[in-house]
Amino acid sequence: MAFETVSGLTKLPAFLDVHVHFREPGFSYKETIKTGSMAAARGGYTAVCTMPNLNPVPDSIENMKVEQDIIDRDAVIDVRPYAAITVGQKGQVIADLEGLADKCIAFSDDGHGLQDAGMMREAMTRAAALNKMIVAHCEVNELLHGGYIHDGVYAKFHGHLGISSASEWKQIERDINLSYETGCAYHVCHISTKESVELIRDAKKSGVNITCETGPHYLTLCENDLEEDGRFKMNPPLRGADDREALLLGITDGTIDMIATDHAPHSAEEKSRGLEGSAFGIVGLETAFPVLYTNLVLKSKIITLEELVDLLSTNPRQRFDIPLGDDYSLWNLDEEFIVNPDAFLSMGRATPYAGVTLKGVNYLTVLNGSEVYTK
Repeated sequence: MAFETVSGLTKLPAFLDVHVHFREPGFSYKETIKTGSMAAARGGYTAVCTMPNLNPVPDSIENMKVEQDIIDRDAVIDVRPYAAITVGQKGQVIADLEGLADKCIAFSDDGHGLQDAGMMREAMTRAAALNKMIVAHCEVNELLHGGYIHDGVYAKFHGHLGISSASEWKQIERDINLSYETGCAYHVCHISTKESVELIRDAKKSGVNITCETGPHYLTLCENDLEEDGRFKMNPPLRGADDREALLLGITDGTIDMIATDHAPHSAEEKSRGLEGSAFGIVGLETAFPVLYTNLVLKSKIITLEELVDLLSTNPRQRFDIPLGDDYSLWNLDEEFIVNPDAFLSMGRATPYAGVTLKGVNYLTVLNGSEVYTK
């Protein structure tokens, strides 16, 4: 399939990112709904789903209204908020899922794995009755052991504490069984390990209502690319080269349904403390398509441009029921640029791609017939 060209630019269906952090309310020194949505528009996105790591946490109708009022006032694209699974994202009391159901895109405690299996079973049972999806950050706390990068060769060689792969896949394994038991639609956030890919592949074959995402950085980087710099620190961490290869296979065979950025801005100071002391999280909305197009379509030819658009637009829109409409972006796919974080529209600057030369420059993003970004 060839994409239409307009004035020499390639017209692509607008993207949907189902996993972003816009930090408002509560942490507007990191990012705001306005700056985050502007960054998304620049990246070719006309819709995003915002995670509930906020203050107040959107765990009640009242708290959700605080976020929604800011979205209504400041968003330049379609911003769909998640509601928390548990009160305060503390994993102790299930939130008012019934009251929140028509005010959120899905339920997630992103940033926190729900440790109690019985509580996750209850959440899935209630979400299924509401025809809502559970979107899970999978992490077993007792397997973290204070780690902050992948428990691999780099950590051992440089004296860092590692995060085991099992801390991710063990909870995915648990939740697959709960999803099958309850019939709840289940989506796994930012998978990073080969074991996670295999578990999800098998679950799909068994008829579990499951989808998953990974991030651009897990597909194009691994622990071999780490530097002693906070812009390489995210959660889950960059894993081993074998994990990356498994993820690449996962996007080609359909195990991995979509690519999401986990756009997670922090202040410069919070990202200036090296691998050990920096906050977890990098920004990605303004670089996602060029990173993936350059590395996976042009260089390695692992996927085609059409398949990349499926991963960034078609598949997430279908799973999260956010129609495309007449939303699109116009790209010069041959134009090169050097990633300069100081030029980002996002308030976040931490990216492992700083200084890297990429191909693909967006000139226009259109939402419902209106220009939301112009170069």
